[in-house]
Amino acid sequence: MNRQQKLEVIESLKEGFSQSNASFVVDFQGLTVAQLQKLRGNLRKNGSKLKVAKARLMKRATEGVRGAETLEPYLKNQIGIVFTSGETPAVAKVLKDFAQENQAFKLVAGYMESEFLDSGSIVRIASLPSREVLLAQVCGTIKAPMSGCVSVLNVLVLRLLWTLKQVGEKKS
Repeated sequence: MNRQQKLEVIESLKEGFSQSNASFVVDFQGLTVAQLQKLRGNLRKNGSKLKVAKARLMKRATEGVRGAETLEPYLKNQIGIVFTSGETPAVAKVLKDFAQENQAFKLVAGYMESEFLDSGSIVRIASLPSREVLLAQVCGTIKAPMSGCVSVLNVLVLRLLWTLKQVGEKKS
């Protein structure tokens, strides 16, 4: 690689760091090309990309990018960066599942919204339900007290009607 190509790679990585919702550092040493292609396909479905470059170039790309600087100590050996612009939990789940299928693949670290994530945090994020499910749970939680109140008021009205019906039966 000449100097110009290296600068292009660094700019591409900086752009990925700055435009992504989250980034994950993964160790793919020992994976076959077919396994990497399968991983890239799964990530593409969720709006993510796996970028591979020399660790030295990745370290230079993290300079000046808020949050990405925390990943610098983990940028060594044969690693890749997964940039996600879609739902972070879905991408984390893809990475976790792939790591369970392939012992050579490891989740190293990551960052999301300028917060550092270790491998345990990434696994916890992967266990979160999808955005739609979380929104449905919030709506259900908000709706529960209101529907309880409606049920209580409905029972009071029914009791009044039942009492009036019994009074009417006694008079006739």
